[in-house]
Amino acid sequence: EDVDIPSRRVLITGATGLLGRAVFKEFKENNWNAVGCGYRRAQPRFEHVNLLDSIAVHDIVHDFQPHVIVHCAAERRPDVVEGQPDAASQLNVAASANLAKEAAGVGAFLIYISTDYVFDGTSPPYKETDVPNPLNLYGKTKLEGEKAVLENNEETAVLRIPVLYGEVERLEESAVTVMFDKVQFSNKSANMDHWQQRFPTNVKDVAAVCRQLAEKRMLDPSIKGTFHWSGNEQMTKYEMACAIADAFNLPSSHLRPITDSPVVGALRPRNAQLDCSKLEMLGIGQRTPFRAGIRESLWPFLVDKRWRQTVFH
Repeated sequence: EDVDIPSRRVLITGATGLLGRAVFKEFKENNWNAVGCGYRRAQPRFEHVNLLDSIAVHDIVHDFQPHVIVHCAAERRPDVVEGQPDAASQLNVAASANLAKEAAGVGAFLIYISTDYVFDGTSPPYKETDVPNPLNLYGKTKLEGEKAVLENNEETAVLRIPVLYGEVERLEESAVTVMFDKVQFSNKSANMDHWQQRFPTNVKDVAAVCRQLAEKRMLDPSIKGTFHWSGNEQMTKYEMACAIADAFNLPSSHLRPITDSPVVGALRPRNAQLDCSKLEMLGIGQRTPFRAGIRESLWPFLVDKRWRQTVFH
């Protein structure tokens, strides 16, 4: 169904990041007037806005008057959050609460991006109504952010998602793509986690869900509250690395599965699988098969150029 609203406007925070870029592109390609804001990497494409500066946030929201705000900006690296708890809390909680207030002020529908790490991973799959119990500080700050946005703006949607991958600018941008070098350089063995069950999810799919949610909301004001979206292929990092090797016809015998729970870094849930049936029932969703999505994301980083020529020419 086409939603006929003259110049539908969407504001995207964290538009320079892996997810934010995909969300910006998805809305723009579907006839939304999209404005993205970022901080360190903003110019020239996006507005430079420090989300911790409440006046700057007020100004962009009031000047642009968005119908929808998709809040992608966050400190999402669990080990960084453990080391910088105050900064992470400022961005993940305080800035989110303030953005929710500003959204309410102009009647904008806010989509707050959250995480599967709000769950402890002991009894998957998790429905939206299940009680969260985050194991690490990252999960705690995102859960506090959920509560803060819903308290400041009951017209908010919280969208929980798992580990993301997609078209990265650098391999380190995603916990999935960062493995590519270990896969490619098969002259030395690489230990890979084979304990934590993950559901790698393509940022293009999350972006499509955000847009579909926004468009459904334009027709139906009851669209709000908490939602889950996730890829449906369960894989450990070891299995992802093998699938990446397979997608590029590379050897995987040098990859070693480690089945013990990790001892370093922030605690992570064993299996925080998200039940996505609530969105599916609304007819919302999109899933890219992992091998297809990962090939598209990683082939520019392929070291052996000969392979590229045979496949793409």
